[in-house]
Amino acid sequence: MTPKAPRRLREDLIAQVCLEAYGGVRRDGRLADRALDFVLRQRKQLYSSERRAVAERVYALLRRQRLVDFLVEKGWKGFAELAVSKQDLVRLGVARLLEGDTADEVADGLSFKGDDARRLRHVFDARVKLEKLSSLERFAIEASLPDFAAQKLVEEVGDEAMEAAEAMNVRGPLFGRVNTLRATREQVLTALTREGVEVHETALSPLGVRLETRTNVYSLEAFKQGLFEVQDEGSQLLGMLVDAPPTKVVDACAGAGGKTLQLAAQMKNRGELFAFDVDARRLDELRERTRRADAHNVRVRALTDDDEALAPVSALVGQAHRVLIDAPCSGSGTFRRKPDGRYRLTEASLAEHVALQKRLLERFSPLVRPGGLLVYGTCSFFRDENEAVVEDFLGRHPEYRLLPAERSLGAPLAGQTCREGMLRLFPHRHGTDAFFGAILERKAPAAPRGG
Repeated sequence: MTPKAPRRLREDLIAQVCLEAYGGVRRDGRLADRALDFVLRQRKQLYSSERRAVAERVYALLRRQRLVDFLVEKGWKGFAELAVSKQDLVRLGVARLLEGDTADEVADGLSFKGDDARRLRHVFDARVKLEKLSSLERFAIEASLPDFAAQKLVEEVGDEAMEAAEAMNVRGPLFGRVNTLRATREQVLTALTREGVEVHETALSPLGVRLETRTNVYSLEAFKQGLFEVQDEGSQLLGMLVDAPPTKVVDACAGAGGKTLQLAAQMKNRGELFAFDVDARRLDELRERTRRADAHNVRVRALTDDDEALAPVSALVGQAHRVLIDAPCSGSGTFRRKPDGRYRLTEASLAEHVALQKRLLERFSPLVRPGGLLVYGTCSFFRDENEAVVEDFLGRHPEYRLLPAERSLGAPLAGQTCREGMLRLFPHRHGTDAFFGAILERKAPAAPRGG
């Protein structure tokens, strides 16, 4: 049987929907994923290929927004006088050029003719004006990062900064984590292959699979049966630091529960795993995921600042063998997946994140029993949220000490992924989102001296 030719994309409709979604982000301040979800749910006439095209083009523009704005403002004559919708259409076109589409393809798809088509073909001429800027200003624009974030990235990776920025400005791969309560990695690979998904083992995580086929992962039978969860490979390594025993374990910032389920599998469904979070809505999602994953040892608790809601935390003081604080953070490590987050980030909001991270360590560290472990992690590349927070905590808590991440990861894997004894992942080096993780041990009291 001759395979059907792919449907021709309706470029005019795609452009219209892109404008609606992008406008929701840039003009109305919506989160990108929510703006896209809202618009695409209204546009039921779109083919699946067109829906993907909308999402990819909007995200591509958001990842390159500062550079696109510079090019159109410096290289598109009369840009400032254009109507807002036309400005955004031009931005979408230039972002497609940066993604590798030809000027003819873009002009044809956006119905740019005459002067518009000519300006599109020459918009990159404005790059010469970048050379007049300082090296940091130029890097910040080319990387599409706030100036202060660009500076911090340079401080973190030095000469690799542009390579790191480029890795954050492309679509991230789709990773899954095998649910070892239900299947082995080999079984998941086989099941996904049978469903027509091209899939491979991950390079770093022994629990991971990388899905190469673009598909709606939530519609796959292997997912519905709870054989695997969607989880970045870097997040899986952070979860591995916990090495949770089947006793009392706390996930202090559980959210929707990706790492909670990983810990439940580590514990082989034994012991008690307490999942806390302040977002009750996300905890509802976690409850649903525990049922699908067949995780029975999870105790879900929503927290507020009142004494009654904090009672489950107080009841665990000095009892937990492991406490994971996967702290709310700037999210800078996930900019390739949530590119709009970089434009909401300020030095003031970064300072607020750091203050919250320190409060969370103060709140949950007392739960760790002597000899137990406190694992602190973020999805940030900022040292302010990572090593600096750990150093501050250890400086005020001599009862804790840093353990090398090799303890949980093993020497070969730690050699690839750690710095200064702590997990330190970057997209350009490891292919994962940027992650940080540190293992802190609560020292056991010294044995009394003999008489």
